[in-house]
Amino acid sequence: MLPCGGTQRTLLHSVNSKTPSNPVEAIRPEPLEPRHYENAPVNTALTPEQKVGFLRMMYRIRRFEERAVRAYQQGKIGGFLHLYIGQESVAVGSLSVCGKNDHCITAYRDHGHALQVGMSMNECMAELFGKATGCSKGKGGSMHYFAPDKNYWGGHGIVGGQTPLGAGLAYALKYQGLKGACLCYLGDGAVNQGPYHEALNLAGLWDLPVIYIIENNGYSMGTSLARSSAHPGCLAKRAEGYGIDWDIINGHLLYEVRAKVAEAIDRAHEKSRPTVLELVTYRYRGHSIADANAEKYRTKDEIQEYQRSKDPLTVYERLLVEDGILDEEKVKGIDKEAREEANAAAEFADRSPYPQEQDIVSDVYWTTDNPGKHDNQGRIFFNDDWPAKS
Repeated sequence: MLPCGGTQRTLLHSVNSKTPSNPVEAIRPEPLEPRHYENAPVNTALTPEQKVGFLRMMYRIRRFEERAVRAYQQGKIGGFLHLYIGQESVAVGSLSVCGKNDHCITAYRDHGHALQVGMSMNECMAELFGKATGCSKGKGGSMHYFAPDKNYWGGHGIVGGQTPLGAGLAYALKYQGLKGACLCYLGDGAVNQGPYHEALNLAGLWDLPVIYIIENNGYSMGTSLARSSAHPGCLAKRAEGYGIDWDIINGHLLYEVRAKVAEAIDRAHEKSRPTVLELVTYRYRGHSIADANAEKYRTKDEIQEYQRSKDPLTVYERLLVEDGILDEEKVKGIDKEAREEANAAAEFADRSPYPQEQDIVSDVYWTTDNPGKHDNQGRIFFNDDWPAKS
């Protein structure tokens, strides 16, 4: 493939140059064994404790969300709740290879990313409950987790709206001369949004160190990939139109996720080049907890088959047991700890106070919360004497 600039691009996967006879037949990554990338440099450097830590985190994410489901059913949580159950290895694997100058921004299915970057279950659960002790003071809910101190920039409810912001974060890193990257996550439904393609254009044009990670769980809300996206074999291949390298990955294999994302981060750090990665994964629950048709647009057999053969927790857990790093009793202990932590977080959220009425206008504009500290010449619109007299 020769981009318009005439420079040869290295395609990252052997199937990249193939187009299936059926244009909506997705190219799937080669069905590799779970240990295939175990000897990649980023994985051989792992200690037994670090390997166990990945499993512990995946259990924490799953048990947190299962406890959130119970709270929602009890009426403790309102609004939207988009669950990550089944996709845990994507967030854990990809974010575990990030360094101090690497940043993360994602969409509304964001609980797993938040816990992986180091946010606590308490602040995350309290946010779901709409409580003042939540990470966004109870004002954002499930779709708006933020932790700037951990290089985590949300949590965005607008489909595809985070993709130009991801390019902006990457631009800022390059502008400041920092060796870093922005991992920008999106779902398969967001790849058809205009802002995503505008962001790809700028990323390719300006050599931005951004990595777009498509978490392809097969369904754009309730519409299958074949019915929602015209694509040349797989969604990531669209990157070729912008002269951007791409790859497609088995999202349920932790070692593969780490190895491939590490390559993309290295490309961003050393060459300031973007990458599009498509991680084929699956969600067990509906688009959101309010999705009443979750078992109508796909069969129970389909869900159960993925759970049986590709559940990320089970697949990775087996490796650690085979290696003698864990045994069944230790796994049960990890599971128990995760359940207890999730229950404690729900109790914390339940006890926490709701935001005060006067807080409804705070945290909207920095200038209004910091009077006298801004240096612009504009007038603050929402102030005590609004509406202003002309």
